[in-house]
Amino acid sequence: MPSVADALRQHAPAYLKRFGDAVPTGHLKVISAITRCRTGALGGVLYHCDGCGREHWVGRSCGNRHCPSCGKEKLYAWLDKQTQRLMPVHHFLVTFTVPTELRLVLRGHQTDGYRALFDAAASSIRDVGSVTKSLAGCQLGYFGILHTWGRDPTVYHPHVHFVVPGGGVKVDDQGRAITWQATPENFLFDHGTLVRVYKAKLADQLRACGLYEQVPIKGWSKTFVVDIRPAGDGRAVLKYLAPYVHRVAISDSRIAHCDKSLVMFLYKPSRAKTYRRRTVSGTEFVRGFLQQTLPPGFQKIRYYGWMSANSKIPLEEVRWLIWLFLGWTFWLASGHAPQDKPPPRPQVRCANCGSTMRVIQVTYEPVRLLTQHALSYLDSG
Repeated sequence: MPSVADALRQHAPAYLKRFGDAVPTGHLKVISAITRCRTGALGGVLYHCDGCGREHWVGRSCGNRHCPSCGKEKLYAWLDKQTQRLMPVHHFLVTFTVPTELRLVLRGHQTDGYRALFDAAASSIRDVGSVTKSLAGCQLGYFGILHTWGRDPTVYHPHVHFVVPGGGVKVDDQGRAITWQATPENFLFDHGTLVRVYKAKLADQLRACGLYEQVPIKGWSKTFVVDIRPAGDGRAVLKYLAPYVHRVAISDSRIAHCDKSLVMFLYKPSRAKTYRRRTVSGTEFVRGFLQQTLPPGFQKIRYYGWMSANSKIPLEEVRWLIWLFLGWTFWLASGHAPQDKPPPRPQVRCANCGSTMRVIQVTYEPVRLLTQHALSYLDSG
């Protein structure tokens, strides 16, 4: 089956020739990394199968955060860590989007635009929470993840998902934690208030970075969609978000066909139960994929309140307050409380017998210098 890398190898040269110096350096690096990933151009890894004794040579991965073939180990590590950080309470998924007129501005000024989007959304959660009856006097803890695509990976759709526990830490005048205060399971904030505050704060953030004047006036009259959904214990949301934390837009399995002129991929429209096929030109596919490229060094996951690294209230203290609130203290002390077990990480297995393989050699030399060396191992396998 064709892959994203195959599509880029086929169509990126024509795209680069057409747009020349207008292509950002970051996009060039992404193309270079993904098209060389696992081809041997970046070196290789030699595996030994303990089951059948065969040896397998595999080209090294590029490790680029936009590569759909890389990042699985980081994905599982993030999911493991974040699952352990979940609090034993109900959660909400809060999503902030922007109208089309603002998307055009953000795409042209990604570093400042994405930062403005993050800051406006995060401060809106904080400030609206402070005037919500169930959270009055509380400090919240939450994190956000930036997405720049929708269900169709070639469409630019910047938005931020926030995972917000249903409650907050009640603090005294000195900022010391006193108790846990929970929200109803089906209500976090007043939706209308959150939308109005977010819209005003985003305008202020864009003024601060000099981008406000570039937004057409009619853009501010458009609907700013903010979605608040109950998310249960938060585990399902983490599993939904995890694949997009260390990869981007579209997986290899969704590339249905690729030829000299066209790329066909699968996508699932909103509210649809099955995937549909869409065919675009090779240039359009490359353009759509590259517009999801993040600025170098940009942090797409951000933590706030008592979830941030510099919080004066440790996570373990928050967890203990929740246990007290739920009346779990004696149960936890008895040792009968269930312990979260992280999902097992995938292992590299032999294509011949299915046994686990182990690494015996890693080289960083390009494949052209290793051709005879590599072929000898492949032949022996």
